[in-house]
Amino acid sequence: MRAAVLREFNAPLHIEDVPTPDCPPDGVVLKVLACGVCRSDWHGWVGEHPLVSPGQIGGHEYCGEVVEAGPLATYQTGDRLIAPFILACGTCPSCRSGHSNTCPSQYIPGFTRQGAFAEYIAVPRDHNLARLPDDMTPALAAALGCRVTTAWHALTGRAAIQPGEWLAVHGTGGIGLATLLLGRALGARVVVTDVVAEKLNHAKALGADAAIDAGQDNSAEAIRDLTDGGAHVSVEALGLPATVAASIACLRPLGRHVQVGMPVGPYAVQNVDLNAVYNGNLALYGTRGMPAHRYPSLLSLIAGGQVDLSPLIAREIGLDGISAELAAFNGPMPPGVAVISQFGA
Repeated sequence: MRAAVLREFNAPLHIEDVPTPDCPPDGVVLKVLACGVCRSDWHGWVGEHPLVSPGQIGGHEYCGEVVEAGPLATYQTGDRLIAPFILACGTCPSCRSGHSNTCPSQYIPGFTRQGAFAEYIAVPRDHNLARLPDDMTPALAAALGCRVTTAWHALTGRAAIQPGEWLAVHGTGGIGLATLLLGRALGARVVVTDVVAEKLNHAKALGADAAIDAGQDNSAEAIRDLTDGGAHVSVEALGLPATVAASIACLRPLGRHVQVGMPVGPYAVQNVDLNAVYNGNLALYGTRGMPAHRYPSLLSLIAGGQVDLSPLIAREIGLDGISAELAAFNGPMPPGVAVISQFGA
């Protein structure tokens, strides 16, 4: 099968012919229908992610059609499935308590195992997967595997956002846009910040109540002024020190900060204004992924027409286009996300 293989950090991926993966006994082999190109993939591509080394096939936002099923598998040949990027064991205390995204033996395609920048992918533990709704395009389904599911769990499983509350979103990449769209669907008023005017205008067109240029303004002060005292919930979607600090500083008393952006490499350890946390009685939440059992709540929102997530998808590309998309993360990105939908030569 064709796959895009990491051979050298921060260099074009190699398009190679590699063996089709074996089918796991408790899982399936999927023909990949679509796979997103995510900033988390970029962290691995540049050598910042501790789980990624040369020889890796990236790609963790994918959906596909079952071409082979193991003897213990839940699904059958022909089923079209959405895959979360964290495949949990299902039996440990974390999984049994409903928090499978914290499973200590989690399996992560694209990081701990070979991923979906390829024509086929082996997926064990298929109890984590969900059926692709008949009317959902593969490109949109692929985006659900990381950015949308992470944003959904951040808002509903961690911050418990309420209708009428102010939601601040720092960074309008894929997760930031998903947070904006889902926040609006949940009845929040949303203010976004970024340093790229095109992305701010795009967010406004998608329903943001306000957009603040963080490169020109003190975004935390501007948010406090706009919201008459500060945001109730603030989501940091980049993992950078400046946006983490602004996210905490923009909150009103009893506000909730949710750390969605991945702080790796030189930003893995950061200074936090604990005095603001202490005096404001603030809550700081970390979040990563979404427990697989929460898929129905998200899919029902989409199926019911309460949120249109299609504006997330800006570009559909082939395997040959992945390297250019990864390199683009080195600088300011255009609006929307890229999805691989062509895997053949």
